[in-house]
Amino acid sequence: MSSVAPAAPAALGADTMVIRASGVVKSWGTTLALAGADVVVGPGVTGLLGANGSGKTTLFGLLLGLHRPDKGTIAVLGLDPTKAGPDVRARVGYSPEHHSLPPDVKAVDFVRHVAEMHGLPRREATGRASDVLWQVGLGEERVRPLGTMSTGQRQRVKLAQAIVHDPVLVLLDEPTEGLDPVQRDDMLALIRRVGHDFGIHVVLSSHVLDEVERVADAAVILHAGRVVSSGALSDLQATSTGGVVVEVAGDGAALVDAVAARGVPVQVEGARIYVTGGPEVFDLVRDELARLELPVRRLEPRRRSLEEVFLSAGLVGGQARSPEGSHG
Repeated sequence: MSSVAPAAPAALGADTMVIRASGVVKSWGTTLALAGADVVVGPGVTGLLGANGSGKTTLFGLLLGLHRPDKGTIAVLGLDPTKAGPDVRARVGYSPEHHSLPPDVKAVDFVRHVAEMHGLPRREATGRASDVLWQVGLGEERVRPLGTMSTGQRQRVKLAQAIVHDPVLVLLDEPTEGLDPVQRDDMLALIRRVGHDFGIHVVLSSHVLDEVERVADAAVILHAGRVVSSGALSDLQATSTGGVVVEVAGDGAALVDAVAARGVPVQVEGARIYVTGGPEVFDLVRDELARLELPVRRLEPRRRSLEEVFLSAGLVGGQARSPEGSHG
């Protein structure tokens, strides 16, 4: 099987930020899509979170230089996309949300065409197209017409064409849209591989919180055209309550009773046991686990879920979808 050699992490020069945007405003007629957004994206995999209509797709168009902001400044890989759009697009891959692919074109021909549009010679583009389709799990189906493929397969084709020219950065707009749970898991694994094994910086647009939790190093949260929170997931999910989260194999009731008997607050949510307190509670829980001889699946400092981050920013129903037709 052909393969694409993983690339080293892309050098960004003096400015280690992949994307910087300040005070970005963009309207579509009477609809305000971005209302003074400040966006900073560093290396690795970053989740761009927000309900449909929050400005995610509009932001992608601006980053690619396909539209001009009404106000504000944007830098992508150190370049201004409003002045150097072709140079930006040469270094950036893009997978759109829509599935409007030419139905009669074979997958390998479509991906090869995109590679040629990025300047690869015909022979190299043909080889690269075949290689990336193998990498995304479509090696055997690469000669199938796009119109005969499932939604999951078309999403993989869109990922393949986004990385075929070996970009520094790839923008993925709702790459799991329309996928069943198994296809979704496979796509997220592919995205993580692109970001961590291939060394391509990734911005993943999604309205599903747990997708970003599973694959991203950082997140930017958009709401009503503004960035309401951003940063490394470890920072966003840090909790002021302290404590630890525990999962044991089997019944954890004995641990809950032992910790509660010590006067330490403890809460059970499904398979997880949350113990609140300062740094000392880690030692307490560890010692009780050893005394009770309970097998441990998880023992780590407590962190907030992204849903809790949304709620703390005043965003109730963070996964809700906005009405059709709004500019996402």
